[in-house]
Parts: sequence; C-alpha cells; structure tokens
Amino acid sequence: MKVKVTDVEAIGHIARLARKRQHIRQDDLGVMIECSHKFVGDVEKGKPTVECGRVLRLLAELGIEVHLDLPEDVAEAWQESLTNNA
Repeated sequence: MKVKVTDVEAIGHIARLARKRQHIRQDDLGVMIECSHKFVGDVEKGKPTVECGRVLRLLAELGIEVHLDLPEDVAEAWQESLTNNA
C-alpha cells in the first residue's frame, strides 16, 4: 500500500507500527541495522535530525520501500545523469 508522507513524525509512526507488528524490540532492531536503540527511538519519535541514510536502512530492514514521485523533468534529468555516469 502506498502512503503519502509529509513529515518525519509520520515516518516514525509507521516505523514503530511495522516494528511492533513484527515483534522486534528497539534494541534488536538497532543491532540489525548497526545503530543504537536510542537511534531507533529517535526515529520512532519523529526526531527531525536523524541521519537519512540510517533511516532508510531501518525502513528497509522492516520491509518498507521508499519511492520518490518525481516531476517529469527531474526524472528525465536523473535518468540522463545515470547514463552519463555509466
């Protein structure tokens, strides 16, 4: 199911729901993603200063994929940059 997310708090709420549904403790998830349980708690609280890369790793570990809905011109430029960098 696709969900539009407009703030960090929503990401945290979703991450918490997913973690609890999978019966994973915060400290166990922290070990799985090589972060502290405090980091997991910060994400779940919607702390705006958490590191983006770690959040993406946390979401992936919970089976949550992140997709960006790009404007057409940005998508084309991104595709072009991939071709030029290959």
